[in-house]
Formats: sequence, C-alpha cells, structure tokens
Amino acid sequence: MDPRSAAFAAWVVACCVALPAAAADRLSIDEVFARVGELHPELQLFENRGEVLAAERERAALRPPLVAGAMLENVAGSGEASGADSAELTLSLASVLERGGKAEARGDVVARRIDALGAEREARRLDLLAEAARRYLSLASAQRIGALAAAERTQRERTADAARARYRAGGTPESAVLAAEAAAARAAMDERLAQARFEAARLQLAALWGERDPDFAIDAPALLALPALPGRTELAQLLEATPDITRFADEARVREAQLALARSDAAFDLSWELGVRRLEAGDDVALVAGVSVPLGARARAGPAVRAARAELDALDTERDATVRILYATLAEAHGRYSVANAEVQALGTDIIPRLARAGEAAEKAYRAGAATYAEWAQLQAEHAAALRQQHELALGAWFSLIEIQRLTGRAFIAAPARGEHGDIDP
Repeated sequence: MDPRSAAFAAWVVACCVALPAAAADRLSIDEVFARVGELHPELQLFENRGEVLAAERERAALRPPLVAGAMLENVAGSGEASGADSAELTLSLASVLERGGKAEARGDVVARRIDALGAEREARRLDLLAEAARRYLSLASAQRIGALAAAERTQRERTADAARARYRAGGTPESAVLAAEAAAARAAMDERLAQARFEAARLQLAALWGERDPDFAIDAPALLALPALPGRTELAQLLEATPDITRFADEARVREAQLALARSDAAFDLSWELGVRRLEAGDDVALVAGVSVPLGARARAGPAVRAARAELDALDTERDATVRILYATLAEAHGRYSVANAEVQALGTDIIPRLARAGEAAEKAYRAGAATYAEWAQLQAEHAAALRQQHELALGAWFSLIEIQRLTGRAFIAAPARGEHGDIDP
C-alpha cells in the first residue's frame, strides 16, 4: 500500500475510534477499506487499463515489418511481349529502417503512461477511501441519532407518566397529559425514523463493494472527540504531497516523452528493398536493390513538435491553477472545522450541562407542583435540540477533517486505546 493510503487508513480508523470487528456481522472501518479496495469496480478498471498499456508497450517496441513481394513483368503484352515467353519474375524483401530512436521514443511514452497510471489509481483509491469514511461516519451518525431518539423517547414517556399522575391528583389539566403523550409519540416516531435512516445509510455504505442486502453492524465511534489541527499555513505546506499535485510530475514525464517522440519524426526513415530477378532473355538471375528517402520530414514534424512543447509548457499553468483550487478547498475545510469544533466544545461545556441540570430541576419542581408542564417540556426540548445540534456540528467537523486528510495525506490524531470510545451519554 502506498504510504499516503496507509496514513489515510490509520487516520480514519483513529477518527472513528472503531474497535476491531468482534463477529462476522460487525465491521470496523479498516474492514470497510479492505472491501472497497478489493471489490470496487473503478479500482478493478485500473487493472484492465494496465493490461492494455502493457500490450501497447509490446506493440510500440515492434520494428517495421519485413514485406515479401513478387512482381511479374513483360506478360500479356503485344509483339514480343505477348504471352509469357518474355516474362520476368522478381522476388523481393523490403522494410523500413527507422532513424532518430522512434521505437525507443514510442516505448518511453507508453512506459511513462504506465507509471502515471499507478499514481492515478492511488489518487482514485484515496478518493474512494474518503467516500467510504464519509459513509461510515454517516452510518455511525444514524446510529447515534437513534440513541439520542431512544433517550428522548424514554424521557418523554416519563414526563407523560408524571403528567398523568398529576392529572389524577387534580394538579394539572388534561391538555397537559395529551401534550405529553403527543410528545412521547413524536419521540417514538423519531426513533423509528432514525432506524430507517440507519438502514438507508448501511445500504449506501455496502453499495461501495456491491452488497445489496447488508446485515452488518458497526462499533460506536466517538464523534465528539475532535482533535486539534495544525494551522492553515502549516497544512498548506503539505499540499505538495497530495496525489492531485504529484500527478503533475508523472504527467510531465509523459509529455516530455511525447515531445521526444515528436522530435524523432524529424529524422527521415530509409525504405529499402532487396530481391532477385529472373531474366527470361538469357535465362539469367540478377540482384535487385533499392533505397528510397522521404523528403521534408523535418518540416512535417514541426507542428507536432510545437504542439507537444506547448502542452508541456501548459502543464505548469495547470499545476498552479490546481494548487490554488486545492488551497481554497483546504482553507474552507479548515475554517469549517475550526468553527464547528468551537461550537461543539461550547455546547458540551457551557450549554448542554446547564440545560440538563435545568431539566432535572424542572422535573423536581413539576412533581412538587411548583412548575408547569410547559416549563418542563420546553427545557426538555431545548436539551434534546442542543444534543442534536452538537452531534450535527461534530459530524460536519469530521467531514471537513476527512477532506483535509484527503488533501494532505497526513494523520493528525492517534488511535486511542481499546475501550476509549463512545460519546457522552445524553
């Protein structure tokens, strides 16, 4: 595996903090990567393209063929050339003597394309690993949302029980009971929808390796454990190692080989012919030889040389444009991650704990008759909304981090020890 692929796989494993699979139906992120690498058709296509290029390299190394010929002259004419009495038969062997290293230049072009194919495959592999990581995180997100929905349903059911008890004691109107039961029913519906989203996300993940009826589970990742990142300037220096940039070096070698091939066409080729002729008049045999040279080879090769040189020169401009696009993408992803990380931390340290304590206090006050159902229900809703907001922000931060990793090929966190995973309970 390429070092960038290995770093990427280790990084996403650390991101997901997934334990190794404990059973055949429980997948870890590294097993997902293995399935994508082995079964995704786009990666298999590179093997086919490699076979095509290998055949092209063999064909490029072939020399011009020998051409065997036969010529019959002075046949079926008039006068002395009538009939076949004056016929002369010439047997010849001809070919072309290539000059200017054309065969080597052709082979070099194909060899450079083969080298570039490996880099292209690695770049596509990293893209697919990033997509697999995003889908794995989406599946983990659906699982986490399901846990939040289940916790909220339990809370709403407890609230409905308390409202019914207050109603029977005459301490609350029937409308509060109906509102509490409706809230509990909505929470149960959200839990069922979360399960449906989990199934859909699992189908999307399994589609990467062609599985149509998946039944696997995953280990719960710690989505809220966001790592600290280097600064944007430091990350920008790592862009030179991204496959999107390193491919330009391979492409430059391909275009240099194409320029050398175009220049080789300026050297004219020699066409030669050698044979024997039977002379009917004296019943003798004579040697026949000939050489032909095309004129204006250099002039005809000129346009191709200029075009190849222009394509090589344009590569620097393409590289500069790509670097700017990648830097803009990196800066945007870094900004999104930084903002989301700050919000996740603020929610986790300042807001959610206070809302949780406020909800507990409201529950005690409600049961004691010192607070209304509306006050307690509002705090429950705010607490649940804050938990979901924190989850969505964390998920968005991970997606941004995956994009940063794809661009730089660098891991920023180490996988924690076994058992150090899972989010804070709601």
